[in-house]
Amino acid sequence: MSSVLSETPVPTESTDSPDSTTFAGLGLPEPVLERIARLGFENPTEIQAAAIPALLQGRDLVGVAQTGTGKTAAFGLPLLARLQAGVEGLQALVLTPTRELALQVSEALRTMAPLRTRVLAIYGGAPFGPQLRQLTDGVDVVVGTPGRVIDLINRGALDTSTVQTLVLDEADEMLRMGFAEEVATILEGTPPTRQTALFSATMPREIRKVAHTHMSDPVEVSMTPSEPTTASINQTYAVVPMRHKTGALIRVLATTDAEATIVFVRTRQIAEDLGAELVSRGVNAATISGDVAQAERERIVGRLRSGNLNVLVATDVAARGLDVDRIGLVVNYDVPRETEAYVHRIGRTGRAGRTGTALMFLTPKERYRLNSIERATRSTVTEVTIPTPAEVSAHRADALLAQLPDRLERGRLDLYRERVSIMLAQSGRDPLDVAAALVALGVGDDGPQPRGREGDELRPHETTFDDAPPARAARRAANERGDGDRGGYRSHKQHSPSRGEHGRGGGPGTVYRVDVGRHHGVRPNAIVGALTGEGGLRGSDVGKIEIFSSFSLVEISAPLSPESSRRIGTARVAGQRLQIRPDNGRPGRPERRHSGPRRPRD
Repeated sequence: MSSVLSETPVPTESTDSPDSTTFAGLGLPEPVLERIARLGFENPTEIQAAAIPALLQGRDLVGVAQTGTGKTAAFGLPLLARLQAGVEGLQALVLTPTRELALQVSEALRTMAPLRTRVLAIYGGAPFGPQLRQLTDGVDVVVGTPGRVIDLINRGALDTSTVQTLVLDEADEMLRMGFAEEVATILEGTPPTRQTALFSATMPREIRKVAHTHMSDPVEVSMTPSEPTTASINQTYAVVPMRHKTGALIRVLATTDAEATIVFVRTRQIAEDLGAELVSRGVNAATISGDVAQAERERIVGRLRSGNLNVLVATDVAARGLDVDRIGLVVNYDVPRETEAYVHRIGRTGRAGRTGTALMFLTPKERYRLNSIERATRSTVTEVTIPTPAEVSAHRADALLAQLPDRLERGRLDLYRERVSIMLAQSGRDPLDVAAALVALGVGDDGPQPRGREGDELRPHETTFDDAPPARAARRAANERGDGDRGGYRSHKQHSPSRGEHGRGGGPGTVYRVDVGRHHGVRPNAIVGALTGEGGLRGSDVGKIEIFSSFSLVEISAPLSPESSRRIGTARVAGQRLQIRPDNGRPGRPERRHSGPRRPRD
């Protein structure tokens, strides 16, 4: 799998021209440079520095480079630079061996492309209808697997006679999978004047034959890394049963010293469920997936870079091109289907000369995957244990106590000394016991609780995983009871105060109305993210969320200041301003007081 943009910046001393160490020095046009500058990239990798100028000159090119060296941008940026505005017909075609890579490359191109560039991924196993409709509407770039590309050509839906640029990505893998005939057929159906770029991790005889037959005097660029791209990453794994993954992740996040963490999951639905669950547990988290609009993605990544966000839950597609130095930990919540995806994921840490840690959750049935991952990375993955609740409490206590010297130095403690002295005199308690209880309260450990309390992962003397179900399991249980999220209801938290207990308008448990709803495509975690990110709320402050066609109702237990309300109100979710305000009920609609969730009607 190809990586995007800077994986390993080219050292200044290794290039003849100082300009070649920046994308601006490679001859890329201004619109493309502006786009990648917005993404925060400055330094090309070796393969990019060597390939981009040759491709911009119109030369055919054979690039040999390992996974994780930035091949996607090496062909993607020149491809985008050659696109001509207002030209009818398909201008560029990229062939990939797998569906996953087609999705990842297409997403990468969208990320790097100037506005209004139309990129479409086509692959087998997906319905023809949506792909046919988009081809009919017109696209500039198609990224596809050979089999589906041939199918669409045979249907008369895909015309390759106007292709100006053709890329074979991971050509050796395509041939290994038996696509040689399809690739040859596709190449023969494109204009002989096209530019062709072939990228491969190896250069077997079959690849040289393709280059000789279908390319015109190609430039050959070969990059052989002296060490694995994962050399600066401490790779670890833990065996975690599926149902305990969320509890295990929360404990890991509670004890890590990493500045920022990316949690990789397999699907969009898992990303949204897990992200909402983390926020509800008080974790400063956000979610990006293939469904997140580019503007929202850039806002979230900006928060991650600036330090306003510490945990990002992401799918492989959404994390393409993500380059943030703060990321010290990558968690593979789900094991990727392909080892190349694993290499790409963990490459998000250990950047810019830093070291990083990668942790992979393996279920007992997935342990066999370890050997192939170790072969792919040419390194050993070490088994570790998930922190116990007692270790989580101890870590939080140490962090709290570390703040004491500075607080003691700042002074103004007379008021608190007086209150503690009075309490000690009245209770006769041991001062050390009192100090220990204060630390326990400070880290959120309020003592032994009845078993099964949702979210209680801090029982100090237990070593089992938290049994609280993730959001997805909670919603499934609600659906089985008949009070689930069908018809628009979304339960962010199962035990939030009801409207009937607190009423409406200014106070604990206030129900607010926001002007974004189901037909805008909003999801609960997006609303929660805006409330916590813009309004300074904690996840635990947000209660039930009911999503209607054009608006949503949100219970918030914490008071909102005018400034918080203003910031939330101007935030955009699903392209809409939230415009938050207390919900007083619509005219003619009786106030509903209910003891449990009911299916809302607009």
